[in-house]
Amino acid sequence: MADETPTPLIDESPISPLERRNSLEKHLQTRPEPKDLKDRHILLDTNAAPALQSAAQDLERQRATDNLKKGLGKRPDREELIERNILPDSTAAPALQGQQKELQKHMRANSLGQKIQNRPKAEELIKEGILRTDEDPTEE
Repeated sequence: MADETPTPLIDESPISPLERRNSLEKHLQTRPEPKDLKDRHILLDTNAAPALQSAAQDLERQRATDNLKKGLGKRPDREELIERNILPDSTAAPALQGQQKELQKHMRANSLGQKIQNRPKAEELIKEGILRTDEDPTEE
């Protein structure tokens, strides 16, 4: 048996010059503006010659890389940022650091409350010689 696969029919009829011109005009009318192509980064927004555009782009990329490296080189290390109170001195995950800070605040408030309740009375401080009688806060 012979392999009989149907071959697709190809239209080989010539296109008339009028149809070709109309097709070209239609495509040119829907052609995007150069500004639109530059906004979409299809065309380069530069005045350099096309032969130099690649080199200019490479130089710009290298300049940006050098600036980043220089900036990162001047960047202070973590310990210095902790000393300057820019970064928290915590090993907790960043998502938990807010809750950790709130807990520390409440624990500090509780500790201060306990210390205020347990502080000695003014009379005891006068008796021990820490306060003078004219410094007694209870007398006004």
